[in-house]
Amino acid sequence: MTIKRVHREIADLAKEDLGKMTLGPKDDNLFEWKAMLPGPEGSVYEGGLFQVDIVLPADYPFSAPKVTFATRIYHMNISERGNVCMDILKSNWSPALSLYKAMLSLSSLLTDPNPKDPLVPQIATQYTRNRKLHDETARQFVQLYALPSKSSSSSKPLSVVSSQPVPGPTLAPIRNARPRRVARQPVAMPNTALSVPIDLTDSDPPTPVAGRKRKPESNDQSGRRKRISDGSDVTTASSSGSRDVIVIDD
Repeated sequence: MTIKRVHREIADLAKEDLGKMTLGPKDDNLFEWKAMLPGPEGSVYEGGLFQVDIVLPADYPFSAPKVTFATRIYHMNISERGNVCMDILKSNWSPALSLYKAMLSLSSLLTDPNPKDPLVPQIATQYTRNRKLHDETARQFVQLYALPSKSSSSSKPLSVVSSQPVPGPTLAPIRNARPRRVARQPVAMPNTALSVPIDLTDSDPPTPVAGRKRKPESNDQSGRRKRISDGSDVTTASSSGSRDVIVIDD
């Protein structure tokens, strides 16, 4: 019954003139609907656009839908969390009513609030005692949260973005230019002259010049002694390819 009734209401909505109001299932879920309700002209909510979330019970239309405001609004019959206090959504609901008629009644509630059955008593008291302050506060809430072209975090309305394309600057055509060569800069090499330490621990010690000892003669060397006139012995050693060495014995 619920699915059949929902499909019939969707077909009836196609025949209605909704004006600026939008109403339909959310994300193809027949039990969750979303409505965009414009502020009524001549009311303190004029110029605002209010999002309303609707959840259908399993036994709809025999039970009333649950309606909440997703957009903040300053209203005595609507709480800060968006709950709505309206008779047709409670005890006066009837299966003969539809979601579209419920939205029409909700729009009428924005124009004519009910101070006798308020959901926020402080706003109802302000409405009856200081109507001017109430209306100013309600308009401020519209400016803060309900303008369609501004973020809810900003206190000033944003400018409306035009749908016409904005001409951009004319760019010069890019020619097929060859890549420019970059001159290579000489790289300064650090003074890294290789200094190799010389290890003299294992080398032979230098032969002293003074006091040089005579190298002993080998067995294969032939020597001959001569007698010179002063009476000393002279030994001449010769070897193949070497010069003679004369040793004078004192």
